Amino acid sequence: MFDSRPMNAALEIARAARDSGEVPVGAVVMRDGEILGSGGNAPRATRDPTAHAEILAIRAACERLGTDRLTDCDLWVTLEPCAMCAGAIVHARIARLYYAASDPKGGAVEHGARIFDQPQCLHRPETYSGIRESEAAALLRDFFRARR
Repeated sequence: MFDSRPMNAALEIARAARDSGEVPVGAVVMRDGEILGSGGNAPRATRDPTAHAEILAIRAACERLGTDRLTDCDLWVTLEPCAMCAGAIVHARIARLYYAASDPKGGAVEHGARIFDQPQCLHRPETYSGIRESEAAALLRDFFRARR
């Protein structure tokens, strides 16, 4: 059984991203039950294509800890990470990745590039998927449906 608090926080951040016009994805970096960093998608607001929820959460946690390695930390995110974010997870040495909805089009963990399965991958986090999947998927579906 998983602690629901981190995914609750990530989903709340995703809703805030949605409310500001961004794709509704939220992420938190946790260690020992404490949120060290969080982020919601913000590429449009920041005019930065790298401002994905995972990247912002990792940056905030690294800043807080004063390091570039998050070896004892978990990342909770509402959507399967893309190739860029999966690469950042590898380089940050995140211990465990928990995500809600799969992303067959843009994901790179269980879909697409499958970054962690590549022989060149220097670090492989433990990965758990499907946590609150229906809720996160509905948030994304509703967001994109409203824009079509």
